[in-house]
Amino acid sequence: MTQNEPTGEPGRHMSAEIAEQPEVFARLLDRRTEIAEVARQVAERRPRFALLAARGSSDHAALYAKYLIEVLLQLPCGLVSPSTTTLYGAEPDLTDVLLVSVSQSGGSPDLLEVTEAARRRGALTVAVTNTADSPLNRAAELDVDITAGKELAVAATKTYSASLLALYLLVDAVRGGTGEAAAGLPELARATLDGSAEAVEEAVRRYRFVARMVTTGRGYSSATAAEAALKLAETSYLAARAYSGADLLHGPVAAVDEQTGVLAICSEGRGGAAMREVLDVVRGRGADVCAVGSAAAQVPAALRVEVPACAEELAPVLEVLPVQRLALGLALARGGDPDRPRGLAKVTRTR
Repeated sequence: MTQNEPTGEPGRHMSAEIAEQPEVFARLLDRRTEIAEVARQVAERRPRFALLAARGSSDHAALYAKYLIEVLLQLPCGLVSPSTTTLYGAEPDLTDVLLVSVSQSGGSPDLLEVTEAARRRGALTVAVTNTADSPLNRAAELDVDITAGKELAVAATKTYSASLLALYLLVDAVRGGTGEAAAGLPELARATLDGSAEAVEEAVRRYRFVARMVTTGRGYSSATAAEAALKLAETSYLAARAYSGADLLHGPVAAVDEQTGVLAICSEGRGGAAMREVLDVVRGRGADVCAVGSAAAQVPAALRVEVPACAEELAPVLEVLPVQRLALGLALARGGDPDRPRGLAKVTRTR
């Protein structure tokens, strides 16, 4: 599909791909044995720390993986700056380091170069992609196929959530888990999409004319806040900024007022509990708060989009679903076509 190719009804691809996610999760869960084999090889190498390389929505999946690795594996973990390799030619010693490259297409030149360079420098490299025969998969020593199927909308939806689940299954298997906590996700995803529809429609009506939004979350949900801001910016052209709840209170909250919409990701667990104080401050400044997540009913907000509860480390897989629907609805309400955001293509090639 080219930028000028007609797509029929605006948003039809994005809408269909959002609805497809329960089936995508079921397919991915059926491949737990294959992912566990990759995890076994990672565990045998006993990496001393981990690095994650990604761009765009995949960068937010990598942020989620950073929490998984640091909390569940107790390994130090960092996000790679690809330009240190591609522009500055840095050559760090990566012996006994795990590098996980996350890319839906597996075709970004900078991620390919980072992965090739890391492997030469001694890293164990793992590609997590939606394209099994991509250059990135060939460059990495190991690979995980997220099996989301072809994604036609420019804005990533099913490939993003599938990346999250694949990364969880990989990290859980490295620590010796079986992925049991994720077994019910397909049904929970259906319940999330069905149960949140009315509240999302109300949020679309509420924020249709808003000029700027802040998205925020703590812990695992920081990744969802970052992805929410990207989706709102690329589909609805909103001035949306993401902050962790902690960072929001360290200065940016001064810019929050009655004209600001705040999308707060609040799921049950330590991250959601830490958001209560943040939202007390934000509400005190007059902001209009929409809380999304399994703990939405427990925080101060003008509007709540509730999501079924699950293990805290899996909450981002579910809580992003109504966020995607909100981005879709706002884009359509504001007269846009989220399948064809202006100036964007499905694969962005950077170096």
